[in-house]
Amino acid sequence: MEFAEFAERAGDIEGLSADTDIIEAVTDLLESANDDLEVLTRFVQGRVFPAWDSTTLDIGPNLCYTAIARAAGQNVSADDVEDKLAEMGDIGAVAGSYEFGGQQGLAAFGAGRDELTVAEVADELETLAGVEGSGSQDTKIDILFGLCNRTSSQEARYLARLVLSEMRIGVGEGTVRDAIAGAFDVPVEATERALQVSNDYGRVARVARDEGEPGLDELQLEVGRPVQAMLAQAGTVTDALEDWEEAGIEWKFDGARVQIHYDGEDVGVFSRNMEDVTDALPEIVEYIRENLSVPAIVDGEVVAMADGEPLPFQEILRRFRRKHDVARAREEVAVELRAFDCLHADGEDLLTAPLTERHDRLQAILSGGVSALTVTADEDEIAEIEANSLDAGHEGIMLKNPESTYSPGRRGKNWLKRKPDVETLDLVVTGAEWGEGRRASFLGTFLLSARTENGRFETLGKVATGITDEELANLTELLEPHIAAQEGQVVDISPQVVFEVGYEEIQESPTYSAGYALRFPRFLGVRDDKSVEDADSLTRVERLAESQ
Repeated sequence: MEFAEFAERAGDIEGLSADTDIIEAVTDLLESANDDLEVLTRFVQGRVFPAWDSTTLDIGPNLCYTAIARAAGQNVSADDVEDKLAEMGDIGAVAGSYEFGGQQGLAAFGAGRDELTVAEVADELETLAGVEGSGSQDTKIDILFGLCNRTSSQEARYLARLVLSEMRIGVGEGTVRDAIAGAFDVPVEATERALQVSNDYGRVARVARDEGEPGLDELQLEVGRPVQAMLAQAGTVTDALEDWEEAGIEWKFDGARVQIHYDGEDVGVFSRNMEDVTDALPEIVEYIRENLSVPAIVDGEVVAMADGEPLPFQEILRRFRRKHDVARAREEVAVELRAFDCLHADGEDLLTAPLTERHDRLQAILSGGVSALTVTADEDEIAEIEANSLDAGHEGIMLKNPESTYSPGRRGKNWLKRKPDVETLDLVVTGAEWGEGRRASFLGTFLLSARTENGRFETLGKVATGITDEELANLTELLEPHIAAQEGQVVDISPQVVFEVGYEEIQESPTYSAGYALRFPRFLGVRDDKSVEDADSLTRVERLAESQ
């Protein structure tokens, strides 16, 4: 296909607004693609390479502006292109506004251009992506100039957008999936599954055309070819237990997502965006070679650690971004693996296996570095796991459906990040318990009460989550003078101090004198600005419970 035809079709698609019309137009494009099918399937999405391939053109805006200016003629500079972009807001419109080809010999005298084909554009861009070393920037400009110089106004519009990954014609992944299914008469479900395991829209389109549904069904995960990560959405423990009856609970780490591919010899480490970060994380490569027993694809997080404590997320980003002097960076910021899922093991795809089975397989093949998974319906146990995670310096917990399959690229209800507390109460501390172990000298579990209209205080829960050791020391110093009585580890505290507490839900409960209990309460701070008379009343608690 000539690139001019692709540009014309892209322009037609850009002018459509209805999803069905866009899908139909992309379907027509794929049906007429012939040998250019794989390339066109990518180009229409604004991609030069398959989604799994971390190869990039490495063309920044300034290089693109320079090539456009050079093709536009001697009186145009890169600054002129940038100024025009500020006015027009679209690099495609800017490129299309110039008359290219003026420096191409006979073209200047009206002899016409050498028509570009889609295959030529793909080949030239692949060559451009491979240019490295001294003088590479000039070479890339030369290649891009050569392409621009052979384009019409409409071709230039979409070439410039393609180079900067700004196609913006309303074609998303779902559009292309449906177009592949429609063009080659294969089920959408089979197309979706094939896309999940291959992460290559061009390849799936070709297989759908040439081999139909049986060919799509044969596509499998390949070690070394990353797929999109399964994602989580915000949710609550209540949501999880109501939907699944019991939940798989994991610590939530403040790390960076990685997908690790091991073929028995070589290790590849890929970021959430499928960027190859293998060279930046040599200790992860070493760990996998020493501890992973079979070829596999493993999902997890890499966390930055120091003296057994997690470091802020920014520290792990320093490692991911490091391309030079990695050995020094390794000394400055140590990283460790926390693996939590297994997509493939020893030749077997596990995407359709339930979470618990995948986790069992992960533990069987990886000796160490596996995040614990606890399946439970016990709210107290869930709260304890969350408290332990926070105490260890991590972010809390993940909630996962124990029976869930692994859906690459999907964000659904089967994985939940415990939603931050959406409501708070200011409650009076009326009791506490001394801690154990290293916290034996601190008050560590605090009894919370709401005031009543007659000046009494009715209990409605205990809070022990969200409190650091330093905060416990300060709270003990604050509350110890107000201890009214003690029996064993339990103390009564005179109502003098107000805590701000977040919670997930208020439920009726005979456990506490208020008749209500806070589900998953979390300490947020001391309200030094409030007296106990200003604390929240039981009436407000009742009103909040009714409005849930």
